[in-house]
Amino acid sequence: MDKKQQLLEQIKLVINNLQINHVNEINSGILQLLYKRYKDALEILENNKDVEGINISGGVRAYMDGYNNYQHPLLGELHKAEKLFKEL
Repeated sequence: MDKKQQLLEQIKLVINNLQINHVNEINSGILQLLYKRYKDALEILENNKDVEGINISGGVRAYMDGYNNYQHPLLGELHKAEKLFKEL
């Protein structure tokens, strides 16, 4: 699997995590911003648009600034996605 496909799958994991575990929080604040950025990134990747339009960098930092739960599984998924994006 190439990096672009890996990133696509990781973005889907993050979106799924947000929709299931944070359904009441994705309509405002930091999680809303993260959710929107990841949905936009998904659309870019699924439609083979220029990956330069993806804006997911900084999501880990934003989450850490807004929440004190550094052990939350979402944080790890965000980190994986950002790392894959940097490698792309």
